[in-house]
Amino acid sequence: MNYAPGEKPVINDIFLEGKRLFNLGEWKKSMQEFILVDAANFTSAERTELAYLMGLCCAKLERYDDALLYLEQVVASDTDVLRIYQCRLTIAFIYVKTTRPKMAEYELMRLQNAGFESAQLYNTLAYASYAQKRYQRAIDFYEKTLELDRNNSTALNSMGYILADTGKDTVKGLRFCRKAVDINPKNAAYLDSLGWAHYKCGDIPNARNWLKKAIDLAPQEKEIKEHYIKVSRELV
Repeated sequence: MNYAPGEKPVINDIFLEGKRLFNLGEWKKSMQEFILVDAANFTSAERTELAYLMGLCCAKLERYDDALLYLEQVVASDTDVLRIYQCRLTIAFIYVKTTRPKMAEYELMRLQNAGFESAQLYNTLAYASYAQKRYQRAIDFYEKTLELDRNNSTALNSMGYILADTGKDTVKGLRFCRKAVDINPKNAAYLDSLGWAHYKCGDIPNARNWLKKAIDLAPQEKEIKEHYIKVSRELV
């Protein structure tokens, strides 16, 4: 943490407990601690860190409006370039999740134009493009992700699904989906994509097999349900 001249860190047990719970992934409990923190005597750096951690907690808890307030505060006041980068990535992710893909793309393109590059950035750009039904642009960004991380399961699954679902290249899409499942065989979304890719290739028995595994893991997921019902009604 960088302190301004003359600033000194404040030891705050509640803040430290919140950070401990945050590092354990206990987002709700962590947020409960952070809310109790009296930051009146905090340095500016400590207040920025508190806002950053609260923003990430809110994002994890899907309290997206609150998360945006905290993270925008960090972007406006922080001097840590990497933390600003992470905040903008998270802000873009929130925009995607709250059906504002154009705003997400704006945030991400600002990062890219500033020289930042990562698999996470390109994955989020790809998803923002997919949400706008700009499928080829999404594929291009997923390819950039895989140039940086050839075993990135998110990019493999998503690109495979797009290629199969749109009919651009169902066989290639099937290969990508299978590789994603090989990396993470318990991911319901990946199993769904693989089943759907088999369906798009005309392989109904395998489509049913994989979709059954997907729905067993995530019976409440709307898209998986729709795929499973559709394929179950197909004649072999």
